[in-house]
Amino acid sequence: MLSVAGLVIEAGGTETQAIAALLHDAAEDQGGEETLAEIRERFGADVDRIVAECSDTFEDPKPPRRERKTSYIEHLKDASNDAILVSLADKVDNARAILRDFRGSGSELWQRFSVKDPNDHLWYYRSLLDVYQHKTDSWLVDELRRTLDALEELVNAA
Repeated sequence: MLSVAGLVIEAGGTETQAIAALLHDAAEDQGGEETLAEIRERFGADVDRIVAECSDTFEDPKPPRRERKTSYIEHLKDASNDAILVSLADKVDNARAILRDFRGSGSELWQRFSVKDPNDHLWYYRSLLDVYQHKTDSWLVDELRRTLDALEELVNAA
């Protein structure tokens, strides 16, 4: 989470956006609406709003992955600029980690995920990239594109 907040700050984000970046997965992964209410109480309505917009679901159990990811992609088309920056920083951080780990362990990497097909992961990140490039001109868009290009090249070569 620190690396996501660092990317937000590096991209010119505000303190509020950086705090939301630190907490962006908290409600989604650790308590849903109850955790979101605690975030609102401790960090304010703006952080709460950004975290909520960056979450793909608060349901437990979570809906099927493809349905959830497709819904999140559609949701981002109308998301605030704050949420776009935090989401984009998160995906750059995630894509960089996947690329780094793929370089280190090859196709074994995909065994860590519930979805083992690298093309499904590439579909998701490319779909997000399409939304981000229409919503912002941040350098993070180009960073995500370059990271995905490198990952896709390695996946295709494997």
